[in-house]
Amino acid sequence: MKEHATRLALIAKLADGQFHSGEALGEALGISRAAVSKHIKVLRSWGVDIFRLQGKGYSLPAKLELLDCDKILAQVKCPSLEVIPVIDSTNQYLLERVATLPKGACCLAEYQQAGRGRRGRQWLSPFGSNLYLSMYWRLDAGIAAAMGLSLVVGVAIAEALESLGAEGIKVKWPNDLYYQDRKLAGILVELSGQAGEAAHLVIGMGLNIAMPEAEGEAIEQSWTNLSEACDSLPERNELAAALINQLHSALNDYEESGMEGFTSRWNRLDNFLDRPVKLLMGNRVVEGIARGINSQGALLLETEQGISPYLGGEISLRGC
Repeated sequence: MKEHATRLALIAKLADGQFHSGEALGEALGISRAAVSKHIKVLRSWGVDIFRLQGKGYSLPAKLELLDCDKILAQVKCPSLEVIPVIDSTNQYLLERVATLPKGACCLAEYQQAGRGRRGRQWLSPFGSNLYLSMYWRLDAGIAAAMGLSLVVGVAIAEALESLGAEGIKVKWPNDLYYQDRKLAGILVELSGQAGEAAHLVIGMGLNIAMPEAEGEAIEQSWTNLSEACDSLPERNELAAALINQLHSALNDYEESGMEGFTSRWNRLDNFLDRPVKLLMGNRVVEGIARGINSQGALLLETEQGISPYLGGEISLRGC
């Protein structure tokens, strides 16, 4: 983190959304104007939209609320919370520490250098635009009990966003959130453990809040921002606290009641409920009408042969 200290201090100076001259920034940080320019270049490569106006200096398009551990903890009880501005991956950070983490521990980042989604895909993570959050959870019931956990997490996130005034947030089986048929957030659940022992889970999510259009050009599917679903966008620290609180609550509910307690909650939010879909399973394609999920978290698909459940990590869902 030491190598990023000057860059993070530079962002903190620019976070007020006002213009700052290169000379003033250099004096405040104890570096030359040329060094300021070099650091600005790196910050732009992180996805920070910094522009320069002749005679006025550098500025962000608007104020930037940086994540603050104390502000988040003032709104939620969390046994361990770390805000690491620049990280390879919040999930990987927790995976490497599961032996020492308390249940419910969280890690947030402003920028992921190696963020990842399902099946090894890259998760685009520009600095300060979105929310990158991972949580550790221990399931004493074991790995088998983790089936369908991504659905529980999706419901929790959607309900948290609803509580903050977002409308029309939907879930897509098995691990995405949608708004108006465009991807809003992704969920990645990674687990470890042996048969007969507790399961160690790291639950990661990336939520688009204000993804810059230029950064989003690299995304290979239709996407959207939370700003589209909210008349008044919540502050990022308030949003982080709400998500952590709702995740803790949902995971405790899941341990007590299993998927049965979430079936109706999922179906209320299901983006593809009663719509024609395609299930892609390797080279196999099954078309039908989505009819929600069952108590095991399996997708129910109605075809000419009737309604059948589908469950598996390699199944992906697309609207027809």
